[in-house]
Amino acid sequence: MSKNSSKQLKQSGAKKIKHQRRIHKRLIKTLFQNAHDAIALIDDRLCFVDMNTAACDLLGLPRKQLKGQAISTFITAEFARQPKSGNFPPAQSLMGELLVSSSAQIQKEVEYTLTPNVFPHCHLLQLRDISQRRESMQAELRQQKQRVELFSEVTLKIRQSLQLKEILHTTVTEVQRILKADRVLIYHVLPDGTGKTISEAVLPDYPALMDLEFPQEVFPQEYQQLYAQGRVRAIANVHDPAAGLADCLVEFVDQFQIKAKLIVPIVQNLNANSQNQLWGLLIAHQCDSVRHWVDFELELMQQLADQISIALSQAQLLERLEDVVAARTAELQEEINVRKQAEAALRESEEQLRLITNALPVLIAYVDDRQQYRFNNQAYQDWLGQSPQEIYGCHLHQVWGEDCYQRMQVHVKTALSGQAVNYENDIVLKDGSWRSVDVTYIPHLDDEKMVKGFFALSSDISDRKAIERMKDEFISIVSHELRTPLTSLHSALKILATGRLGSLSSEGQQMLGIADDSTERLVRLVNNVLDLQRIEFGKAILECQACSAANLTIQAAEAMQAMAQQQEVTLVKQPQDISVWADADYILQALTNLLSNAIKFSSPGGTVWLTVEQAPASTNLPPEVVFRVRDEGPGIPADQLERIFERFQQVDSSDSRKKGGTGLGLTICRKIIEQHNGRIWAESTPGCGSTFSFTLPTLDSANIS
Repeated sequence: MSKNSSKQLKQSGAKKIKHQRRIHKRLIKTLFQNAHDAIALIDDRLCFVDMNTAACDLLGLPRKQLKGQAISTFITAEFARQPKSGNFPPAQSLMGELLVSSSAQIQKEVEYTLTPNVFPHCHLLQLRDISQRRESMQAELRQQKQRVELFSEVTLKIRQSLQLKEILHTTVTEVQRILKADRVLIYHVLPDGTGKTISEAVLPDYPALMDLEFPQEVFPQEYQQLYAQGRVRAIANVHDPAAGLADCLVEFVDQFQIKAKLIVPIVQNLNANSQNQLWGLLIAHQCDSVRHWVDFELELMQQLADQISIALSQAQLLERLEDVVAARTAELQEEINVRKQAEAALRESEEQLRLITNALPVLIAYVDDRQQYRFNNQAYQDWLGQSPQEIYGCHLHQVWGEDCYQRMQVHVKTALSGQAVNYENDIVLKDGSWRSVDVTYIPHLDDEKMVKGFFALSSDISDRKAIERMKDEFISIVSHELRTPLTSLHSALKILATGRLGSLSSEGQQMLGIADDSTERLVRLVNNVLDLQRIEFGKAILECQACSAANLTIQAAEAMQAMAQQQEVTLVKQPQDISVWADADYILQALTNLLSNAIKFSSPGGTVWLTVEQAPASTNLPPEVVFRVRDEGPGIPADQLERIFERFQQVDSSDSRKKGGTGLGLTICRKIIEQHNGRIWAESTPGCGSTFSFTLPTLDSANIS
């Protein structure tokens, strides 16, 4: 290549580069001038060097007037107040937001980007007006706040009521007001597939659909299933083919002047295991024109439909509760009626019972398990001067006083333990006189055999006791008068039997033996009568002390051992080392009486057992010890078990002669045991022997008393 050619090529290349540079410069200038954002170049003194049209518009001055002016005249940013650009960070852009004031004092918010040193001593400032965007955001926030407030207002009104009708009316009214729709209604789907409008808010210019019933064809089953699955429809124009409405349906809605409609389902989920059930639809109609529904309106309708579903559940729950309350109220009323009838019958029965018992000359009462009177007849008024009303609810101690209550306490506890009791007591009447009464307590047991109380019957035996005392006194006098001559007579007969005063024939000896036996029996009878009298009249003073039940058992058995051997009866004793509180002499007398009877009525070769043991614990009785004498004799009939403890009462009157008994031994035993605050009784099965038992307080229970 020649030098000329090479020079031409260089010149051509330089032109080409220069041309490209001009093109690039024009392009940059075009972009600079036509950029939507405001762009300006500033120098190190922070004065405008150049700017595009958008910057002139933003700052409100033409280009010529802006050149050379300090940016601090228009911009309030911190970097604009710096004296020079030396504080700009090297190779780093500054970004942020600032406020621009135009020459006409119009302020606008802008985003800025300051790029230092794009050219030597020249910096690029880019400003983007965000005022409109900020206003739009604020407007959107205000609108969202308004929506939230409206929704809260509606939901609050819904939740403040438990009445479904009121809730539905509130819903359609508020939705119609918020959406400014021409008609808002709630369509209820009935179980047979039909439906009707049950709540509506509609402007006066348009027909009302309230209470209109629609056949199943209007809302087919397949459509119902789609809505039950959550389908929502927003139709801007019912006549638009894109809406997909059938011609018949378009004709149907035309008669109600519907141009646009918004439909959301109201579904219920009755329980976790069931599918959603379509209860109805919340529908908004626009009748004056077509309408493009916005998302906010759709969301509001869906949220309110959910609130309606909750309200439905609450209303149904309330309805069920009301049904339950009504049913329970009816049951309670029925129970009250039955109770009133029972109380009336009880009052009538009590009046009849009181009428009958008031006519009887005995004390009749019912005492509960707390020893409080629950019923008593008129005799209490006559005897004690206390009316049935005054006595009702009173404790036994309040009615009878300390002394009398102490005498009856052990028998009351026995009755409350479930055992019938019969005893004699002395009471003081309202005039201060004394009466002897025969008292019977009969326990009241419920179906579960629990003691609820006892019935008390007290009859006046003062006359009988007076006669008995007269008889006792007579017998006592006679006995006293007889004992001395009888003793002398018995001694004389014993001397005659020894033969020291002369020999008698065999017939005489036989007659003398009979006379000796009879005299001995008379002496024993007189002694028993005197013993009984001494005990009954309180002349026998018990000297109770701690005694060993085992020793009492052994001593009694040894005392009767000779008699047992004579009768060829085996005497078995089973002593137990238990301490009792008793007078040993009297208890030995009771034991020997019982053993004597048992041996007498046993056949040769028989066995008599004497045992003692601790009685089972009872809540109503103090701890006590039980002595038992059991034989294998002929036994005692059931109707004689109580009578044999009375004076001169024996199962067979000939026994007193055959067995040599006086008929007072068991009576003396009972008196001795009762003096010790114990109990005595007999149990027997004819042909299988008898068992006589009595109790004594333990040493611990006596100390407690």
